[in-house]
Amino acid sequence: MDDAAKIAVDVRDAYKRYGDVTVLHQISLAIYDNEFFTLLGPSGCGKTTLLRMIAGFEDVSQGGIYLFGDEIKALPPHKRPVNTVFQNYALFPHMTVLENVGFGLEMKGCSRAEAAKRAGEMLELVQLSKFAKRKPAQLSGGQQQRVALARALAPSPKVLLLDEPLSALDLKLRKAMQIELKHIQRETGITFIFVTHDQEEALTMSDRIAVMSAGELQQLGAPRDIYEYPRNMFVANFIGDTNLFEVSVNKITNGRAQCHIGGGQELTTDAVDGVAVGSKVNLSVRPERMILSHQSSDGESLKGTVTENIFIGTDITTLVDLDGGPKITIRTSNTERGNKRLIEPGNPAFVTMEAGAARLLAD
Repeated sequence: MDDAAKIAVDVRDAYKRYGDVTVLHQISLAIYDNEFFTLLGPSGCGKTTLLRMIAGFEDVSQGGIYLFGDEIKALPPHKRPVNTVFQNYALFPHMTVLENVGFGLEMKGCSRAEAAKRAGEMLELVQLSKFAKRKPAQLSGGQQQRVALARALAPSPKVLLLDEPLSALDLKLRKAMQIELKHIQRETGITFIFVTHDQEEALTMSDRIAVMSAGELQQLGAPRDIYEYPRNMFVANFIGDTNLFEVSVNKITNGRAQCHIGGGQELTTDAVDGVAVGSKVNLSVRPERMILSHQSSDGESLKGTVTENIFIGTDITTLVDLDGGPKITIRTSNTERGNKRLIEPGNPAFVTMEAGAARLLAD
């Protein structure tokens, strides 16, 4: 199968303007068939606007949007083979669960019997068959969310759009629904485009993530690639926790950059495009990729003083003041092995990094 045949949604150089204000700047991305794709970013970054443009609720000011090779920019929402799950679920309170799920099918011309049969199949998919005769008010938030999902899936859309559908749920239920949503996406084979501001949610469910900020695409890739290899400071800061060092690049040899941190301390990491000798840039290291010890290792070690150990359940966070350098955070698992690495506050310590943990940021 060629690449074009596998692309479900193709956004090409898309802009969105409201008068003189541009809220989306030349967005280009391809979303593949049977993919769980997430648009991730803070409030106001343009992710929901892009989703609404795909749905047809917002016009495209410039550029194009293609669905399985066909341009859909001129198609009204009801003629696009997509469906949307909204943040507030938008269930009809006077209808039963079964009637809510089948309503859209009847509006499309299905008989009541056909709609009821398909609605029953969708309720079985989301494990709500026994609640078919209840009204939405008799359901929990998680159950209402699943009814909205079943209703959106009932017409067999080619693409399902989900606008922060888990944001109203409590933490434990939200985590359970993340797993369930991914399972349903795999079972149906429908392309899911999911909008969220929650980094953990995106990392948990997605095949690929598009990180957005201020109306621009910052980075596109698999969850692990975005987490381990952030392209810039925004992505490094927004996706999970990180330590940011202001460094100067002293020399680059065989693809390795020697960086000065401060206080006479140095470390070496992989060079990246756009960062030359003499550059003053930021370097990112995830807290869990740093190791604390009483003695300097054979490789590069940074010397400092432990200032605090913070117990947070599964992990222990250690704060360290580097000699002549910044304060850093180290995360250790709350296990017997991890606890043996802890150093009491006020004591000197050496910090080493796992191979490949440090990442130079071009901007």
